[in-house]
Amino acid sequence: QVQLVESGGGLVQAGGSLRLSCTCSSTFFRLATMGWYRQAPGKQRELVAVITSGASTNYTDSVKGRFTISRDNAKNTVYLQMNMLKPDDTAVYYCNGRKFGIEDWGQGTQVTVSS
Repeated sequence: QVQLVESGGGLVQAGGSLRLSCTCSSTFFRLATMGWYRQAPGKQRELVAVITSGASTNYTDSVKGRFTISRDNAKNTVYLQMNMLKPDDTAVYYCNGRKFGIEDWGQGTQVTVSS
């Protein structure tokens, strides 16, 4: 088991910013592809952003230009910087890690954006 631990969610007004963090064990993190997903009430979980071990990134269209995913390999941590937040960004955000057929999820952190 990998044990992904998230932090950084909360309540913010529209237009504001939040930064999510996800930390995991060093042996897993080094070559893992890390991602952030979100699930809003009544909706399916969707990919928000992903970053490979080589730091290549990809984003869902709705967050391009507003969110930035990054990783700090020395701290075994992946971040999601969320700017210009909108009420539609309200969801539980989950960290995901994948490597060599192993996959694990964090417990989720709530992000609520008020209008």
